[in-house]
Amino acid sequence: MKLNGAKILIECLLEQGVDTVFGYPGGAVLNIYDAIYEYSDKIKHIITAHEQGACHAADGYSRSTGKTGVVIATSGPGATNLVTGIATAYMDSIPLVAITGNVPTSLLGLDSFQEVDITGITMPVTKHNYIVRDVNDLADIVREAFYIANEGRKGPVLIDIPKDITANLCEYQKKEPKQIVNHNPVELNEKISQAVSMIKESKRPFIYAGGGVVSCNAVADFKEFVKNVDAPVSLSLMGQCAFDNSDDYYIGMLGMHGTKTSSLVINNCDLMIVVGSRFSDRVTCNINTFAKTTKVLHFEIDPAEVNKNVGVDHCVVGDLNYVLKALNDVLPKQSHQEWLSQIFDWKKEYPLIQYSLNEDDVLPQYVLNTLDELTNGEAILSTEVGQHQMWAAQYYNFKKSRSFASSGGLGTMGYGLGASIGCKVGNPDRVVVNVAGDGSFFMNLNELSTLRKFNIPVIELVFENNVLGMVRQWQRLFYDKRFSQTTLDRGTDYMKLAEAFGIKGYVIRNKSEVRGVLENAIKDNCPVLIDCRIDKDVNVLPMVPAGACISQPILEIEIND
Repeated sequence: MKLNGAKILIECLLEQGVDTVFGYPGGAVLNIYDAIYEYSDKIKHIITAHEQGACHAADGYSRSTGKTGVVIATSGPGATNLVTGIATAYMDSIPLVAITGNVPTSLLGLDSFQEVDITGITMPVTKHNYIVRDVNDLADIVREAFYIANEGRKGPVLIDIPKDITANLCEYQKKEPKQIVNHNPVELNEKISQAVSMIKESKRPFIYAGGGVVSCNAVADFKEFVKNVDAPVSLSLMGQCAFDNSDDYYIGMLGMHGTKTSSLVINNCDLMIVVGSRFSDRVTCNINTFAKTTKVLHFEIDPAEVNKNVGVDHCVVGDLNYVLKALNDVLPKQSHQEWLSQIFDWKKEYPLIQYSLNEDDVLPQYVLNTLDELTNGEAILSTEVGQHQMWAAQYYNFKKSRSFASSGGLGTMGYGLGASIGCKVGNPDRVVVNVAGDGSFFMNLNELSTLRKFNIPVIELVFENNVLGMVRQWQRLFYDKRFSQTTLDRGTDYMKLAEAFGIKGYVIRNKSEVRGVLENAIKDNCPVLIDCRIDKDVNVLPMVPAGACISQPILEIEIND
């Protein structure tokens, strides 16, 4: 049958199982939005307050559901407003398809109104991108974009569609999505056999896992692998939800804000088993001293990450869905009771500590512990970037996969509220909380209007300390307390702000109010803004200073001013 390009686009989205898109209309995508109107019974569209919020929403939807997020924006500034969101998804390997409009093909390259070379701009932050110059190519490009976004190491793909292409007619025939195969068993089996030998020889193994375990939907197989190896587990920021944080094997995060126990383990193990993670500088700290006394075994889907930052003794490059199942089939259950006993002693000796100056202080650590208790570790948390992000990862015990949406690689302030919209739209039956600092909150508070418009029951939990907390912490430690431009003191009345946006508001001023406010916010089942007032000098600890060895974390910061 003959359809115009806009309808072909929507039909191809339906082929891929897309049921929700996020976006913002404009002149270059009017034909697409006309098709969205016609297909409104099949595809839900969420219009956000800003294109960047739409991109973060598509990202959060993807992280929390495992589906490919889809975002649509018009040409020019609409397209460029997506760039930060696309880069965020790229750094964290999130499958996303961004669809932008452009001026008609006859006007390309003429500096036309709202024309921009968005494929050129996004080339460094996409797995691949396209500009469609013939409507006959559109369907196959859309199908290929979804395949590329999900094949191998996942990531964002952009499709730029000039306006005349969305109006032109051509034949459309439905096709089933191409099956994705990310492994070659014949080539992997020998490497897996070598890996098993290394694990069996180890007396003090240590497992470190990242976002790849979640991305590959391999959480159940990973849990079985941990039990078979009988080893302690640490997770990266992106790896939160790869393993039950309340499990005895879990020893906390590794790296700059990792636990003291994890730093002791990496310096005393004889085999570091890395599963679905790259070696970020925030994990390795001083690369020259990291894992120098242990063998390293790396399981990774992207060959470019092997031996990039840390040299490994053996690697298996493949899809963790296959690799972990194959390992579990041939690896006899190991036992390391003496090693685990030592680790349990370290966990008791070096717990995460909640520092307080006064008994009724509101500590963010206590707030997150209480939230964890009230939700049984089963809520979805999105975060902004800063101290609150680390506290969320440290003090909320994630029990379910795909429960944490946070900008790990790019560190995007302003990410969380948009992401929480996508998380809640994709998971309407789960509690969704965006954990924010007041610095990040002001970068995306416009999306409160999206919560109100669609009555999306997200809890926006803002830790208000009137400073850029993480930067202030660095200024205290390394810049002789010269707090340059990190004191905010904007004087905003958060409750009047909530009222202006038409959502419910609560204030937490002291510890005794924490439980009641959180209980009410969860029970309300509507958009809620919580102004949680904390001291400006509550710090994120432990902390390894830049350039220091991972075994030298700061455990306490003296506040005497």
